[in-house]
Amino acid sequence: MERKFNAFKGERRPGGPKKFASPRPKQSSLIIGRQPVMEALNSGKPIERIYMLRSATGDIIPQIKEQALANNIPVNVVPVEKLNGLTQANHQGVIALTGQVTYLDLQDVISHVTDQGETPLFLILDGITDVRNIGAIARSAVCCGAQAIIIPDKGIAALNEEAMKSSAGALEKIAICRVNSLLKAIDTLHLNGIKVLSSEMETDLKLYDCDLREPVAVIMGSEDKGVYPALIKASDVLFRIPMAGNFESFNVSVAAGIILYEAMKQRTI
Repeated sequence: MERKFNAFKGERRPGGPKKFASPRPKQSSLIIGRQPVMEALNSGKPIERIYMLRSATGDIIPQIKEQALANNIPVNVVPVEKLNGLTQANHQGVIALTGQVTYLDLQDVISHVTDQGETPLFLILDGITDVRNIGAIARSAVCCGAQAIIIPDKGIAALNEEAMKSSAGALEKIAICRVNSLLKAIDTLHLNGIKVLSSEMETDLKLYDCDLREPVAVIMGSEDKGVYPALIKASDVLFRIPMAGNFESFNVSVAAGIILYEAMKQRTI
């Protein structure tokens, strides 16, 4: 954990619609088989998620599930076609995708930031499934002095090599906290005196009228669905980013950059 915390200070087809295939993970990023996955879990190796055959049975299967739960690693129960699509090797119904980042405990990060005499500026990502957006958000976060990004264990893009590339390495320079419930994460933030803000197009309060000098965490929702209603309800402040033209909205990574820059401006004036 110390090594990570020190990083805070660093820096158509013709005639038809265009089709995109999901990039296939490199074999080096996969841990294949039951025992290898169990050994990786026991050793603390960073794991992004585990894919498990829906009909998998045996004594080691509940052990893998239990260990994954204890380490806040999502387990996706999938059909055999999914596993066969990842590898042609004998996977025994279990494949783990290795992580590109080390996930940190939210309370530990909050304590570290405040112990350093810094004012928390966190981002909460809700339902953002484009790795390029996540990478761009991380880059803006580091540039503007945010200390952490909070993500759920499901419903968000994997922080893989593409995300790392899009972030220009920023994902290695900021604390990433993966939680099994964003609502519980908000409870933790509130218990530590951190206000939670959400971007909402229908509200009257403008971004630049928010006090971003105090400890805050800002929720960024997906472009198609916005912020989940329960998270909106749990937020302390709703604001909007004013726009000159009558258009839908900013791209989420652009919106995050605008919000983060306003926070940095307020904190440095």
